[in-house]
Amino acid sequence: MKNLFQYLSIALIAVFGLQMQAQNQRDLDNYRFPDQRGINMFEAPKDTTSTFDGVHVRVGGASTIQFQALSQENEGPVQLTELGNNFNLATANLDLDVALYDGVRMHLRTYLSSQHHTESYVKGGYIQIDKLDFISEGFAEDLMEHLRIKIGHMENNYGDGHFRRTDNAMALYNPFVGNYLMDAFTTEVGAELYYFNNGWLGMLGATNGKLNQNVTDKDQTSPSFLAKLGYDSYLNDDFRFRLTGSLFHSAHNNARGIYLYSGDRAGSRYYTVMNGTLDGESVGDSFRAGRINPDLKNEMTAFMINPFFKYKGLEFFGMFESATGKAKNETDTRTWNQYSGELIYRFGADEDLYLGGRYNVVSGELATGEDVDIDRFQVSAGYFMTKNILMKLEYVTQSYDGYPVTDIHNEGKFDGLMLEAAISF
Repeated sequence: MKNLFQYLSIALIAVFGLQMQAQNQRDLDNYRFPDQRGINMFEAPKDTTSTFDGVHVRVGGASTIQFQALSQENEGPVQLTELGNNFNLATANLDLDVALYDGVRMHLRTYLSSQHHTESYVKGGYIQIDKLDFISEGFAEDLMEHLRIKIGHMENNYGDGHFRRTDNAMALYNPFVGNYLMDAFTTEVGAELYYFNNGWLGMLGATNGKLNQNVTDKDQTSPSFLAKLGYDSYLNDDFRFRLTGSLFHSAHNNARGIYLYSGDRAGSRYYTVMNGTLDGESVGDSFRAGRINPDLKNEMTAFMINPFFKYKGLEFFGMFESATGKAKNETDTRTWNQYSGELIYRFGADEDLYLGGRYNVVSGELATGEDVDIDRFQVSAGYFMTKNILMKLEYVTQSYDGYPVTDIHNEGKFDGLMLEAAISF
């Protein structure tokens, strides 16, 4: 124990010393800001100038807590858990971002606490390469002016929704409290190759298809493939337009299933809604309460189209998504569709206030054959006290239709208020 304490002390002193040297140089190249400046950034920018002057360690993080006042109801034999009005568990992230070389950056995120795991564990990380000067100065300079390489056990870049979602304690980018119904988010080992040129962007990627890494489920998992094509530019000083299309495909995962809609290990923001008991056994959505997992484990193909525009203080973000595949023992494919539209108005001297609304709908076929529909409506108001501190108030209502009588979601509904305080730096 004494040796462990000494090692931890040395590590903390080293990190603190590096951070003190860099305290006036918090920003990195090719980097999305973790504060208000990062709002409406998607892929990290491709910088044209370099500020690298040696290894630079940036220690950052996030902390978030909610006051939840939701009520729920359903019909059938499943008894819902009774909810009260109180605070949820505070969540926290630790981020390490390191400029390793000119054009080479590393990112590592650790969940210090989350709804699903109260203990600390690594979410994932990656190395991002925007220059190849580590081979030789100026190597492939003209080519790398437009290219980027990302490699790691990392958040995969499928769709644009994951850039606006809450990632455990990192909630500043999300103008609402909850994420999308079909929450496309997973962390897998892989690589992505990007191309940027005059507003156009393209990406090709591949992963090993595994959320939990191991060497024991040989031949049970196939690789996943990703692609994105889009355009993002200011058409004039006041009007920004972005449109992207994304594709995801995975042949099978017989070990645990394809993780695209179940990869978030942190948990949802609507604690314990649609959870309950049946014959003394716990049933429901568990830590993913309120989300929809279409349970497509084999031959899954999904695509997402995302329009975005911002005119002065008014912004719109849309989503159309379709996923087709099979459960493990199914012979026929099933299709799930998701639609979402959100309108935000930001105002104030630095757009530090906003009002917004989002309507999100999912429809699809259960493995048992029923056609179901789920819809959610959110209204939100937010205030940036500083560029690092955001307060949000949200009203949410969500309903389920078409589920069988014995399912916990049968005629299910929840609604109420959420108050969230989010810090990120």
